[in-house]
Amino acid sequence: MRRLLLTAAAATAAALTLAACGTTEPATDAAAAKKTTERITLTDASGTKVELDGPAKKVVGTEWHEVELLISLGVDPVGVADVKGYKTWDSAVPLKNEPKEIGTRGEPSMDTIASLKPDLIVASTDLPAAAVKQMRKVAPVLEVRSADASDPIGQMKENVDLIAKATGTTEQAEKLKDGFDAKVAEGKKALADAGLAGAEFAFADGYVVSNQVSVRPFTSGSLIGAVSEELGLKNAWTVKGDKDYGLGSTDVEGLTKLGDVQFAYIANDGDKSSTPFTENGVLAKDKVWTSLPFVKKGNVHRLPDGIWMFGGPESMNQYIDTLVAALTK
Repeated sequence: MRRLLLTAAAATAAALTLAACGTTEPATDAAAAKKTTERITLTDASGTKVELDGPAKKVVGTEWHEVELLISLGVDPVGVADVKGYKTWDSAVPLKNEPKEIGTRGEPSMDTIASLKPDLIVASTDLPAAAVKQMRKVAPVLEVRSADASDPIGQMKENVDLIAKATGTTEQAEKLKDGFDAKVAEGKKALADAGLAGAEFAFADGYVVSNQVSVRPFTSGSLIGAVSEELGLKNAWTVKGDKDYGLGSTDVEGLTKLGDVQFAYIANDGDKSSTPFTENGVLAKDKVWTSLPFVKKGNVHRLPDGIWMFGGPESMNQYIDTLVAALTK
């Protein structure tokens, strides 16, 4: 990372001070001390040692989870993968600048990233190792594990801390984590006051591909699932989720195993394939769907568009607010 240059005025003042002292040694010592103080050494999620000359300012983000955390910490990324997709799916933490489009989340453009001359590239461990290896030739790369089904909330907070250390924003990181904890406590109380403590709950999203509906259950190992349980709800899914994101897979028939639950989902009008559960979706006249107990009772809750289900503390705060409002209305 390039050092910030002294302004002409500051340089002049420094020269006058040195002339008065009659030696340049104090300035040399001060510069050396500053360099030692600013240097940052981290170990990322891949176990790689990452060294920075100082807090990263020009940062590229290859995955939306990491992009959200950067913005939440006060760092506007200069490069983002799939900018349009981020704007569609993450409304809790909108982009404040106009970052350069660096390609897709799975295949970022190395040439575009290199042209930005970043201080740091924050990348998900979901990226192929070969891609990360290429990026390390461009700039330091901080790999972040976007999700861990064994401890979803703990992983989210760990990611906040890791990126904060790399960007010199640890104070803001503490505020983010404290705000999330307070929001959980607030939401849990609201649900308990409404008599919903321990209520059976299922969250899912769904997609239509070639006229076939695929349902994706968010198990206890998902971030959404873990937050829901922290709110005092009982996850009704019995399917097994993957080891990272805690996501399962089923179809409309699989929903019959849920029983009488509160069912919530997130869709997005900007992505028509994600709307099978909506009033005008492909399931609206499906006999299996319409016969489900929670559908008959009206216990199907569409949460607002733009809540990123794999985001950070601010997306989860948004999820809590909208879920509590939906369940207690």
